[in-house]
Amino acid sequence: MNVTVIGATGTVGRLVVEQALDAGHAVTAVTRDHSKIDTRHERLTVVEADPLDPDQLTPALAGADAVIVALGAGAKGGVRAAGTIAVIEAMRRAGVRRLICQSTLGAGDSRPHLNFWWRHVMFGLLLRKAYADHELQEAAVRDSGLDWTIVRPAAFTDGPRTGNYQHGFDTRASITLKISRADVADYLIGRLTDESSLHKAPGLSY
Repeated sequence: MNVTVIGATGTVGRLVVEQALDAGHAVTAVTRDHSKIDTRHERLTVVEADPLDPDQLTPALAGADAVIVALGAGAKGGVRAAGTIAVIEAMRRAGVRRLICQSTLGAGDSRPHLNFWWRHVMFGLLLRKAYADHELQEAAVRDSGLDWTIVRPAAFTDGPRTGNYQHGFDTRASITLKISRADVADYLIGRLTDESSLHKAPGLSY
């Protein structure tokens, strides 16, 4: 498939690019600064564009079969929602339907999965702006009219890619509230060929 990755130089986005290439996909990596991408591959195209500007994003989506959004800004708010809204507009212009968007466990109806610390201290206080940003991001995706999947990973670790994790669990599941960035990338790429995930927002955790 031809896959465009938005947020390609982020901690998850880099791994999405690498793993997508390993899986045989052709990848267009969108970044503000092309010098931040060291990977060289015959199936990799690097496009320098502002992820908040649909005018700049639209050419990067030409010929894409799917778009993976892996935007992040730490504890800051604004980039995830604004960037995703710009991507949605660019997808409409380019005629691309499939959108896979990384959000966070705890957003929307997944909040009951969180423990007291994450619900009230992290997302309630320390990461309040980031949490609100994800809420706006998810609302934009749901209202987009596209063929979307929202992926809600738990807290990131720097562990290896295992392929051994829980996803789409209910509130009775016993989860660690942790997941490696490599396994997040693994799951995001897996949704490219998974039609059963359309219009769903699965959680992701060990």
